[in-house]
Parts: sequence; C-alpha cells; structure tokens
Amino acid sequence: MSQLKVAIVGGGIGGLVLALALRARRIDFELYEQAQELREIGAAVALSANGTRELRRLGLSQQVEGVSVIPSALVIRRWDTGEIIAEHPIGREGVYEATFGAPYYGVHRVALMQALADRVAAEGLHLGRPCIGVDESRAGAEVHFADGGSAPADVIVGADGAHSVIRPHVVGDIRGRFSGTVGYRGLVAARDLPALPDPAPLQFWAGPGRHLLHYPINGGRTINFLAVVRVPTWTQQSWMEECAVSDVVGAFAGWHPAVTEMVGSTDVGARWALHDLEPLTRWHTERAVLIGDAAHAMVPHQGQGANQTIEDAIVLADCLCDARNKRGLAAALRRYEQCRRKRTVAVQWWSRRTADLMHLPDGPEIAARDALFADLYSQLTWIHSHDAHASTVSSAPRSTRTQAALTRSQ
Repeated sequence: MSQLKVAIVGGGIGGLVLALALRARRIDFELYEQAQELREIGAAVALSANGTRELRRLGLSQQVEGVSVIPSALVIRRWDTGEIIAEHPIGREGVYEATFGAPYYGVHRVALMQALADRVAAEGLHLGRPCIGVDESRAGAEVHFADGGSAPADVIVGADGAHSVIRPHVVGDIRGRFSGTVGYRGLVAARDLPALPDPAPLQFWAGPGRHLLHYPINGGRTINFLAVVRVPTWTQQSWMEECAVSDVVGAFAGWHPAVTEMVGSTDVGARWALHDLEPLTRWHTERAVLIGDAAHAMVPHQGQGANQTIEDAIVLADCLCDARNKRGLAAALRRYEQCRRKRTVAVQWWSRRTADLMHLPDGPEIAARDALFADLYSQLTWIHSHDAHASTVSSAPRSTRTQAALTRSQ
C-alpha cells in the first residue's frame, strides 16, 4: 500500500477515473464533489481508442460497452448537397479497433457517469462538499469546504473542470480563451429525422463558417448533435445562454434538409460559447496538481476532452504509484506534467484547426482540405493509437519500474 493520501476535487469523468486508477494501484484517496449526486450536464461524449483502452484496463469494458453505441463509420459530408467527402469505417468490420487497438464509443454522459460511479461506489466518495480553496506547506496540504470544514492530504488533485477552484492556487487567475465559435447541442429521436441519409455513422457536415457533428447513442434510437457556428465575439460573462431554436435554424439556412431538420427538432434553444485555455505555464505546485479541463480545456472539434482527461488520470496515477511516498511526490508531479503537457497542447491546437478546416468557404482550398479528410485516419494515428499507461511506464526511472510493475500486478 502506498503511503500517499490523495484528495481529488471534482467527481466528473476525470475524478472518477483517477479514483479507480488509484484504487487499482493501492493508493489511498478521498474524492470530494460539490453536487449532492454524481451527474454530468450535457448530452453525450465520444470515447476514442486512447480513452477506451484505459477503461478496459480498469475492468470497465462490460459496463461502458453496455451503455454505448459503436458508430458504423466516420463520414464527412458537404453542407448543401450531402455529398460524401470522406468515409472511414469505425464499427463496420471492426476496422477502427483493428487500426487503433481499442473501440470507439458514443455514450450519453449520464450513462457513462453512472457506470463509473457504480464502480467507485461509496468508498472514499464525499458528495455535497464544494471546495472553496486549498492551503499547502512542506508538511502537507488541506482542502477547505464551503461548509467550514477541511480535509488533510499529501497531494490535492484539481479535477474540477474549466472553472477550476484549484487552478488559481497553482497558476493564478487564468480565464478561458474564446475560440470564435458557439455550439448548439441537442438530442433528437432518430425516427424524427426522415431526411437523414444514414443515422448509423458519426457524421460531420462541413460548410462555410459552420459545421454539424452528430452520432447515435442510446442503442441508436437517439442522435446527439453539436452544431457549431463561427461568431466574432462573446461578451457574456456566462459561457451559456438561452436562445430561440429559430436562431440555430436560421444559422443553417440553405443547408441540406437533414441538417435543418435536425437542429430544428429540439424543444429548448441554448448556445455555448466554446472556450479553451492558453497552455498553462505550470500544472502543479509541491502539493497540488491539475488534470483534465482544469489543466487544458479544449474545444470539442476532435472529441478529445474526455479522452485526454482519462489519459491524465492514468498517467498521474502511474506517477504517484512510482513515487510510493511523500519524498518522491515532487518528482512524480514533475514527471506527470512532462508526460502530458506537450501532447495536450498539440491536441488543443488540432481541435481548433479542425473547425478551421470544416468552415472553409467554397473555393480553391477545398480540394486540398478534402484530400486531407480522405487520409484522416493516418493524420490522427498519433491521437487515437496513444497508450497513456505504456508511455508513462517507458518514461519511469529504471529504479522504479520493477517496483511499480510488482505493485500493479498484486
């Protein structure tokens, strides 16, 4: 058993996966979540091979697969005619898993959170404990809660999202960076979309200044969509505002009927200003460390937010496992950041770049863009084939590899 005690602030996907990864490595943790129940706001999440291979290692294959849908293919269509620009198999004949080493899932966030929460159960889990700040010293760290209580730890993990309470302690007051795009999200019954050419793939519709992404969840009965529109500014303090459904329908006027039919099929309109973070100057102090959106919030155009958070959780757990005690903590947190920072910066950049490519106006650049889309799997191998656990093991000091391997095998 490790001598470290870890306090996880935030019970989202990253916090829960980290809790499970620490438990598998026999490291003590306490997880503090501000909500009274574990739940996730939002429609759906895409889990690519770099995330699902780690969920498999945690023994979650059956639970996650049972609530997920494997899209038949990745299809990119032209905005007005619906012409297929590129098509890459996913579930069809198992091509995606054979290519990248693990499956691709579309899953409702609530179902994924429930699967993770069921595995964590009540052990080390504290609900209704909003964190308002942290203190640290050479001797240890302390989490402070809104109810006036506090809890000691050797290390505090900020898994508390883009509006992290822990991040200001680590790196100062860093605000989100507006991407120049807003997103309209929705869930629509597949039976209500007669104009949709094929509901089974994960599909992008690419056009001037905007795009639509959608994929099936809930056994294929429901289509989750994200409609993205480029706008010049966002002046609201909140990142979300209600709007009329007609706003998004108007934004896609003249597009293929399947697009306007889908975005107009929701009952309540709302738009989210899509933000990410400038790369942080550091991710940790001596006793506090960031994972997921708290460290590297990114726009959703590569579907990598949850997957990069899962990678963070696995790498941090591996580094803490190698540390084993308080004396090795500082080196463990440094190695975690070194393992993760360069990769997440690159994924952030590609996520923004994807919107730029999707939003090109019709013109001379389209042919080169479409050729890149036709070769997309080779372009994205570095993201989807990544093995976070293997990369951490290979970077470990030789003296710690044998001990860590023995610990994880017990």
